[in-house]
Amino acid sequence: MSKDKSAKIPTPQPVRGTQDMLGDFADRFAHVVETFERVRRLYGFKRIEVPVIEPTAVFARSLGETTDVVSKEMYSFEDRGGESITLRPEFTAGIARAYVTNGWQQFAPLKVATHGPLFRYERPQKGRYRQFHQLDAEVIGSDSPLADAELLVFADQLLKELGIAEGVTLTLNTLGDADSREAWRAALVAHFEAHRGDLSEDSLARLDKNPLRILDSKDPRDRPIADSAPDIDSYLTGEAQDFFGAVTAALDAAGVAWQRNARLVRGLDYYRHTAFEFVTDRLGAQGTVLGGGRYDGLIEALGGPPTAAVGWAAGIERLAMLVPDAKESPLPEIVILPQDEAMERLSSRIANILRTADNEISTEIALAGAYRKRYDKVKNAGYARAISLEPHEGAVCIARIRDLNVEGVKDVRDRVEAALGKFFLLEEMDQGFSRPWILQEKV
Repeated sequence: MSKDKSAKIPTPQPVRGTQDMLGDFADRFAHVVETFERVRRLYGFKRIEVPVIEPTAVFARSLGETTDVVSKEMYSFEDRGGESITLRPEFTAGIARAYVTNGWQQFAPLKVATHGPLFRYERPQKGRYRQFHQLDAEVIGSDSPLADAELLVFADQLLKELGIAEGVTLTLNTLGDADSREAWRAALVAHFEAHRGDLSEDSLARLDKNPLRILDSKDPRDRPIADSAPDIDSYLTGEAQDFFGAVTAALDAAGVAWQRNARLVRGLDYYRHTAFEFVTDRLGAQGTVLGGGRYDGLIEALGGPPTAAVGWAAGIERLAMLVPDAKESPLPEIVILPQDEAMERLSSRIANILRTADNEISTEIALAGAYRKRYDKVKNAGYARAISLEPHEGAVCIARIRDLNVEGVKDVRDRVEAALGKFFLLEEMDQGFSRPWILQEKV
């Protein structure tokens, strides 16, 4: 039985919640990453790389067994050795694990930054994907409020240099120290217990395990109860008040504007003191563009010694959506236009000479179509200059620099001449302004 040659091979589609990038958005994405890399160096943050996969226990301990991320959103699988492995849904836990297993306590306080892909199985929406990318910055091993402030000033400068600070507000809260948090938690439980019959099912489930998260509830049944819950301020120890005051004073001194949001919380017990979000109304309901806080209890929860730490993360896609006018990736300085098949073979050699020259000339090769079509295509694409490679009897070729979209070629011509002159004998031809060279092999 013969195969039906007319049957169409099905075209693979991307996995839901992922995206392919090219052109404007890819340029915006790259601009965010490049700006982050430049600013993190200004602040002395070392680059760190951690695995995309970790033992599932790393995230179960750090995010909490009962959180939605762990129970519903993680991409987990059992490998051939029977170990449960998870694609990382966030950076902090993996960095904390690396700090413990590699003995990086000797470098404390350790300032590190990274960026890359993360994975969560959640409903895709504007600026939110199942494979997404984040910037991440952490200070591990410092219990100083100035570490919190430095991270916030870093974040503020990043947003300003990206040109997206306007319309973005830093909201700030304190979760207090361990004693403050425990006293506040007990008061919240008592408040919510008094209204147990009016709470939503989700909030009832949180009441025993994670009562602070009830303050975040969007359910209209919960809002009046959450809004009338006690603030943490009445339960802050003197030490916790001083810590928060030192953070805000440092922000004021640095000229970073902030607003207090007494309802900004982090549900897990290892969070302490500062919690913060940079928020905007330019991304719809999901308005957080950068968020973080102090997590002094996390490394101990992963089996390490008690270690103070603070950090933040920001979604690259969401930042890229806010970037006003990202610069396009610049075109190469020179595009090579070979006139025939022999010149096409020579193009790779010429391009390599220019790209590896002392003054590094960025170079592209135009190979598709007839010569005239190639010329028109690169000119219309916006290339500034071209080198035409033309056959010449008894020589390697004639190389002619052509203006495409700029006037005057001397700046590039001198650099091309210096690069080619190391490998060929160049004989300049008297042919008007272009003054092409005849290239001969050096003996």
